[in-house]
Amino acid sequence: MPGAGTIIAVDLSDYRLHFAKRLGADHGINAGKVAKTERLRMIKEWTHGRGADVVIECAGVPQAVPEALEMLRVGGLLVEAGNFSDLGEVSLSPHRHVCAKNARILAVGGEEPAADGALHETLPVAGICYPPVWLAGRRSGNAKIGRSRIHEGRPGAVAVSAQDL
Repeated sequence: MPGAGTIIAVDLSDYRLHFAKRLGADHGINAGKVAKTERLRMIKEWTHGRGADVVIECAGVPQAVPEALEMLRVGGLLVEAGNFSDLGEVSLSPHRHVCAKNARILAVGGEEPAADGALHETLPVAGICYPPVWLAGRRSGNAKIGRSRIHEGRPGAVAVSAQDL
């Protein structure tokens, strides 16, 4: 993420955390090995007590959303890209998690390639500039779409498929 200060990756997979570090993450936290209170403490420490400016939640489980909001600094931005289908409900406090933090939330939904167009258009307006990464599983056509964007000469598009990892 060009221009980013400290990049912190949180995942359940040591392999993905190692990969995130290869891509430029400064720190990695294995959520399966580190308790939630300790994860939040580490993030506060690494952000000089403020919390994260931006949290991009893409775990795909509703339980990750309240924690993602707790990671934010006052006025921070949560990009919620993981829960694009209804996998259930979680408990959160609108006051503590959202209002008291003046949190901004950008929600991205849908598995159709057009659904994430708003994300790629909105993030630069929010001050977040990055080359879009099209991450696709073996059954998805998103990698092909990302590759076609590259071949069409669209700037910044990168296609990554599970086979590439």
